[in-house]
Amino acid sequence: MQHPHDLVRRPIISEKSMKQMAENKYSFQVAINATKPEIRKAVEEVFKVKVIDVNTARVSGKEKRVGVHRGFTADWKKAIVTLAEGQRIEFFEGM
Repeated sequence: MQHPHDLVRRPIISEKSMKQMAENKYSFQVAINATKPEIRKAVEEVFKVKVIDVNTARVSGKEKRVGVHRGFTADWKKAIVTLAEGQRIEFFEGM
C-alpha cells in the first residue's frame, strides 16, 4: 500500500472539471497502478471528506516532436471522485 499523498498526484483544473464541481465531483491525476478502493481511502484521508463514488480513466500520452525526434508523453490515470452531499474540498474553492 502506497502513502495517500503518493496515490493522489495533483488536481486536474480544466473547464470541464470546474463545471463538475457543481455536481460535487472533483478530478485528480492519480498513480497509474492505483485501484478505486485505494483512491477512495486516499482522498478521504488527505482531504477529510466522505467519498460516494470513484470513476477512473486511463489517458494515453500524446505524441510530441522536437525537430526530427519523436516521442510520447507518459500515460497517466484520471480519477473523478464524487463526494457526499454538503462535502467540499477547500483546495478547489478559490479557483
